[in-house]
Amino acid sequence: QVQLVESGGGLVQAGGSLRLSCKASGRTFSNYVMGWFRQAAGKEREFVAGISWSGGSTNYADSVKGLFTISRDNAKNTVYLQMNSLKPEDTAVYYCAVNTRTSRLRSRDYDYWGQGTQVTVSS
Repeated sequence: QVQLVESGGGLVQAGGSLRLSCKASGRTFSNYVMGWFRQAAGKEREFVAGISWSGGSTNYADSVKGLFTISRDNAKNTVYLQMNSLKPEDTAVYYCAVNTRTSRLRSRDYDYWGQGTQVTVSS
């Protein structure tokens, strides 16, 4: 059974930081692309960041480039999202996902999803 469990969400003031974690189990996720998406209330889910299996390649949405950093620890089957200089518009449910189908970081190929963790940024 594939399972992705996110943690680290919460309430933070604008300008603050949060670090999300996603623990994967059930498969050898070190072989696969992993990513973070988010969905704000009333909006479609959007890509935030993706990372290759080795961690050597990353891709970010323009809105978070230079502010968020994705990383992974394959020994721990965990992917992270460090979020700095948070803004109220970053408020959303953040989802971890795995792409076992292709090597594309920014795509619709992600096929396993976590349950999400809420991030709320107050102004």
